[in-house]
Amino acid sequence: METDPGITLERIESFIQGFWWILPNLGIALAVFLLFLGAAWAVRIGISRFFNHRGRPDLAALLAGFARWSTIALGLLVVATIVFPSVKPADVLATLGIGSIAVGFAFKDILQNWLAGLLILLRQPFRQGDQIMIGTHEGTVERIEARATLIRTYDGRRVIIPNSSVYTESVTVNTAFERRRSEYDVGVGYGDDVRKACEVIRNALKDLPGVVQNPAPEAIPWELAGSSINIKVRWWTQPHRADVVSVRGSVILAVRQALGEAGIDLPFPTNVVLLHDQTEEADGDRSRQREGWPAGDNPPAARHLNEISIERGDEEESSDTGFRPTRRRQ
Repeated sequence: METDPGITLERIESFIQGFWWILPNLGIALAVFLLFLGAAWAVRIGISRFFNHRGRPDLAALLAGFARWSTIALGLLVVATIVFPSVKPADVLATLGIGSIAVGFAFKDILQNWLAGLLILLRQPFRQGDQIMIGTHEGTVERIEARATLIRTYDGRRVIIPNSSVYTESVTVNTAFERRRSEYDVGVGYGDDVRKACEVIRNALKDLPGVVQNPAPEAIPWELAGSSINIKVRWWTQPHRADVVSVRGSVILAVRQALGEAGIDLPFPTNVVLLHDQTEEADGDRSRQREGWPAGDNPPAARHLNEISIERGDEEESSDTGFRPTRRRQ
């Protein structure tokens, strides 16, 4: 380590002389950098106004930010060549090229999301305010940022989805068109007139507030179910979620009231439970039947449904009074 005061003073003088030599370049570089800052501000404002005027604020924010930082980066490159004349622009660009590869690997996901966001904003498969469904998430698009797409769910939550996922996955745009169709299955009894039921349903939906009349509502016999004939009711509404939900409730109430007034039955599923000895003697050879019967040549005797109902009534009475009658084994 040098400790000679003379050598130290010479080095300080050389630094001072070098600073005075480079001072004009610093002044020029500062002026040039200020010009680039002004140009970056002007470019950002111009791009923002251009795209905002065309109703594309998300694309305006993305491109304006990119143009601003690109202009500032170019200004720094020019400033470096002014302050250090020995530095050639080709060398700086080569260094930036090598560094950009490393940056690309380090920030691959960020760059991928940025490019996906740019493509989404350019192609516009959906816009701000559209109601979309991506995977299991459904809601209203708040905005599309450089990294992610923000949607507000119907229950008041925000979901942030990376743009790369939005661009590669299937997206359902519920508000892409002016109308949206809904449907509901209504079951009527087998003893009712299905044609009359369909006519009653169509009349009930005619002029119902919120139901679009062109195309007209439909009522189509759809399925022969176990305890009912199912009629598929289809109608069109405005595409927004609030309209779909509200009109669906009105349609179900109107159909229920109209069918009731017309005397058409709305059956519910019915299950019949048969105990192992709840059959008749005429049902067949009881020693061969194995639908719950015990094996052997001496099957239990049959019991009628009325007998079982009486025994169940006795059990309910015993639970209320504390008395439990003795049941007869067969």
